[in-house]
Amino acid sequence: MRAALAVCALAGCASAGVPDPRASARAYADAASRGDADKLYAMMTTSARQSRSLADARKVVDDERGELADQARDIDRADVRVEATARLRFSDGEEAALELRNGRYWVTAAGALPGGARTPEEALDQLRRVLARRSYPALMRVLSPGTRAAIENDVRALVDGLSEPATLPVRLNGDAAVIPVPGGHQVKLKREGGVWRVDDFD
Repeated sequence: MRAALAVCALAGCASAGVPDPRASARAYADAASRGDADKLYAMMTTSARQSRSLADARKVVDDERGELADQARDIDRADVRVEATARLRFSDGEEAALELRNGRYWVTAAGALPGGARTPEEALDQLRRVLARRSYPALMRVLSPGTRAAIENDVRALVDGLSEPATLPVRLNGDAAVIPVPGGHQVKLKREGGVWRVDDFD
């Protein structure tokens, strides 16, 4: 099921039942201009209705009639651009973000293929996901070009410096060791249970 959804989304499959988001925007503008709390409440998502009762919505509409009227006028302007997005959550917790364009949904971010984050929160969520997967390639994709280049340069310098490990000076101190690496780096080792492991490096 997951593969089928991903392939369909990546190909930009069109759904025969995809509604025009502009119709929903116009319906919202109409209800807002009239102060129709019942209509606005009916347009809310199930989770939004669970957190707020119809009576709460009516009170908000009564208190914010002026602001709602302003919103309705803004939505009805000829230069307003309406965008529709969708988010698919898979059983393993991963999500795919999609955007509706020309009657088709297109993937903007999908699990191991992070897209351009639209908000700081989305960027942080992408970072959390790639760190949770322990994925170095995915981490590189969510970093800014400057940070990515700096990290890749540091990693490359460390790899080059470690090309002949037998020639590097080892400073032993019991079960700890520090090895200076050409290029200004150093690696710290620790021996536990007779096995030397990397404790830190910079």
